[in-house]
Amino acid sequence: MINRRLNGRHLILASQSPRRQYLLKELGFDFEIRTTQIEEIYPGGLLPHEIATYLAVLKASSFDLTRMDEKAIILTADTIVSIGNEILGKPSSYGEAVTMLKKLSGRKHDVITAVCLYSKQKQHVFHVISSVYFKELSLEEIEYYIDHFQPFDKAGGYGVQEWIGYIGINKIEGSFFNVMGLPVKELYEELLNY
Repeated sequence: MINRRLNGRHLILASQSPRRQYLLKELGFDFEIRTTQIEEIYPGGLLPHEIATYLAVLKASSFDLTRMDEKAIILTADTIVSIGNEILGKPSSYGEAVTMLKKLSGRKHDVITAVCLYSKQKQHVFHVISSVYFKELSLEEIEYYIDHFQPFDKAGGYGVQEWIGYIGINKIEGSFFNVMGLPVKELYEELLNY
């Protein structure tokens, strides 16, 4: 039923993220997964939402539209974690994960996900911001989380849907699913209107 409302469009998710794949599936859309490799490098001087937008568009533009079906819609996304204008990417080591979670401890941070819908007809980009408030985390809690959940593929070094989210988050202002990596309510509406 949902795909008929997309007028027979062919949805392609350009993400290896199991969380994005799960959330898109739960929305009821049929989709194919295709990915390309890009270096996630962005120009200096951009605000956090501009970085997320730049990277989502960069991912989409790595696809050759001349080789795509007329009805294909490519969906790319990028999630950024920021404290003020400081960006916390994916931790590259255990020590970096500890440092990131110490920075998040007892503070508010923003999670920004930008989504790009890209086809032969048009490109549409939008972003959603959620604010996350962590309690003070002990070093023991931080180390337990990293040891058991290996959050090295997650912006900010944590997954809201994992143990650290259960015990560490006081509140979220905005979309919970955005913090997981895909603002599903907004995406649903944007796809139906694309």
